[in-house]
Amino acid sequence: MARSPQGLLMLLLLHYFVVALDYHKANGFSASKDHYQQVTVIEYQEAILACKTPKKTASSRLEWKKLGRGVSLVYYQQALQGDFKDRAEMIDFNIRIKNVTRKDAGKYRCEVSAPSEQGQNLQEDTVTLEVLVAPAVPSCEVPTSVMSGSVVELRCQEKDGNPAPEYTWFKDGTALLGSQKLGKRNSSYTMNTKSGTLQFNMISKMDSGEYYCEARNSVGSRRCPGKRMQVDLVNISGIIAAVVVVTFVISVCGLSICYAQRKGYFSKEASFHFSEGDKNCGGKANRKGSPASKATTMSENDFKHTKSFII
Repeated sequence: MARSPQGLLMLLLLHYFVVALDYHKANGFSASKDHYQQVTVIEYQEAILACKTPKKTASSRLEWKKLGRGVSLVYYQQALQGDFKDRAEMIDFNIRIKNVTRKDAGKYRCEVSAPSEQGQNLQEDTVTLEVLVAPAVPSCEVPTSVMSGSVVELRCQEKDGNPAPEYTWFKDGTALLGSQKLGKRNSSYTMNTKSGTLQFNMISKMDSGEYYCEARNSVGSRRCPGKRMQVDLVNISGIIAAVVVVTFVISVCGLSICYAQRKGYFSKEASFHFSEGDKNCGGKANRKGSPASKATTMSENDFKHTKSFII
């Protein structure tokens, strides 16, 4: 009786399955499916990484590894490795970390191998360790002086907290609400609690005050020192600085011209034009006449003498 193509295909697949099973038995190796678990702990507290495998026997071999870009040994040849030697201990197949740090976060795998009737049996269990970290003191950027009517942005940032913190800005000790008015006559602002920015679209005099930012997550909160921001109607300090600079430049130019003219660095024409300026620069009136005036007088006398000689 002829068999259908579907039946032949099923027999072929069954045959390959039996061959693969016999291969694993012949090589004395079998593996169990991984178990996945997650442990969440606050930094500097205690954590237990459990290896959920059958009870330990005298012939069992245990290894703990931390996974990542590379595999590092945590427990190997019946001894803890690295910095776990001083702050961890083994409880059966489990690791008890006494003082968890943020560097301990990551994925760990325990591997238990033991002989069995089918050969060497390997069981694996994976544990993900998440370390919660309180925020550090955030870095705040608050300008000390701004002009009224301008767009001003205050920044707050913190990089250590896990989970990522949310930010709240305070003015004179009072928390600011997102996209609300500071007062009846105050300008509107926008506060981003995720990025930590506080932006004034058109700042006014009444926005002057002491500002600080607070970073907060599920573990804790920290705030930066308060900084005073002054909103001026006119930038007085800038105007004063500009006047001082311009006055200084004009004075230097005037003194330079006077010095060059007294030293005779200018031509006869320039000397004639600056003769009055020489007196203004503090020089005494030249009673005997300057070299240029002497030259002019000699030219006129020579001309008269020549004329008289012709006559």
